[in-house]
Amino acid sequence: MPQPSPLLDFPGSIAAPEGHPEYGVPWHWGDPFAEQRTATRGAVVIDRSHREILAVQGDERLSWLHLVISQHVTQLPENSGTEALVLDSHGRVDAHFVLAHVDGTVWIDSDPGAEATSALPKGGKQTLLQYLEAMKFWAKVEIRDASDELALLTVLGPDTARILSTVDVDLPDEPYAAVALPGGGFARRMPWPTRSSVDLAVPRAELADWWRLLTDAGARPAGSWAFDALRVESLRPRLGIDTDDRTIPHEVNWIGSAAHVAKGCYRGQETVSKVHNVGRPPRRMVLLHLDGSPEIAPETGDPVVLGERTVGRVGSVIQHHELGPIALALVKRSVPTDQELLAGGEDRVVQAVVDPDSVRAEGPAPGREAAARLRG
Repeated sequence: MPQPSPLLDFPGSIAAPEGHPEYGVPWHWGDPFAEQRTATRGAVVIDRSHREILAVQGDERLSWLHLVISQHVTQLPENSGTEALVLDSHGRVDAHFVLAHVDGTVWIDSDPGAEATSALPKGGKQTLLQYLEAMKFWAKVEIRDASDELALLTVLGPDTARILSTVDVDLPDEPYAAVALPGGGFARRMPWPTRSSVDLAVPRAELADWWRLLTDAGARPAGSWAFDALRVESLRPRLGIDTDDRTIPHEVNWIGSAAHVAKGCYRGQETVSKVHNVGRPPRRMVLLHLDGSPEIAPETGDPVVLGERTVGRVGSVIQHHELGPIALALVKRSVPTDQELLAGGEDRVVQAVVDPDSVRAEGPAPGREAAARLRG
């Protein structure tokens, strides 16, 4: 796992509490709501150097990856990317990651501590790197942990193109388009958490230098809080927070973006295809607007209750600069969208309502009607 970011020593940087999912990178820079607003109106740069990065090389890198991940990548062009999953034999999500195919290397970046279910006795776990190594067999591929080589920064906002042009990064507009950076690493365009999002995987030794370049070009320093608020608003799940050990891709909007329904020959494919073609998943991910009047908030893993029945679980909980307190939740598909729910456990139970836009379509920019209804 990468070491804590050197940017934590910069003036104004506020670290996340120990044990927080964003521990190791700046959580915010003094005003998380202003940082979110700038991400929607200007441009911000966010340190995400705690993400782990793997490098896959070799003549059979694409054909081999195609067999062990959920996405169709046999013909993944150079200078492009995608998202993918590792599933268990029942189609449940083990790992989620993003790819970039640049200069003969497939770069894989994932949240820190990514694991995959192994074939070890008693359902043991192994790191994503260990899982991929175990699946190599005789394939002509080489895999290495590149987390000490590269560190990820993300630039968000409508001014992103101008910021990147200032530092000589020329990136096509297509989602997941990727290019090599002159000094090493790569740039990759992302379709979330905003339409103007670019990941920069820069040499880790030059992380602070790149940060200064981007902020001198006009990008405002922002923390992981801002990234998560926009991620939750755009209905993008985070593995292990918005998922549990029963989650299948259909429940959290990963069909298409990260799991291909037509390709075969990967673990869990039968479940993916069957649920897609025959039935509906038992649960779905929704956006909850939380009552912010009490000074409490639910936590990840807390129950979602309708009447006296537990109908789901709370995932990411965040304070949004416009929507107020919001959360992602996995709830039973039968849960009505127009009834009040309770979210939380023990002494942190609050009223909650489902944002109807989060049910009608995948990945919307949710409306404000539900929040207004909750807050009266």
